[in-house]
Amino acid sequence: MAERIRIEFEEFSVFVELAECPTARAIRAKLPFSSSVNRWGEEIYFATPVSVPLEPGAREVVEKGDVGYWPPGRALAIFFGPTPASEGAECRAAGPVNVVGRVAGDLSRLSTVPAGSVVYVKLESAAGAH
Repeated sequence: MAERIRIEFEEFSVFVELAECPTARAIRAKLPFSSSVNRWGEEIYFATPVSVPLEPGAREVVEKGDVGYWPPGRALAIFFGPTPASEGAECRAAGPVNVVGRVAGDLSRLSTVPAGSVVYVKLESAAGAH
């Protein structure tokens, strides 16, 4: 079973199943951490204490629910719809991202997360969601 992290916003949390890749391992090694939410269309992103380069397979167009790491901003991004760079309904990052995981479950509440709010990122316990 894939390892999961919990991303906690003020009103709710989402769980992310981590991919097997160097960037996901680097993020896991820095947990827990907190940051401040930024919004870019239907993308939430926030700074991390991680600094890693692009991996082979990094891409700009991702799937709804993907979580990517954007090296220039040292940021983690959650994609849940079109961004200002999108063509049509695609999810397009500002530049190539390392896809580090995928949100498990409902994405609908992500649109309610305000810019400037605090986000906490931590390893999900083995017992699962509470």
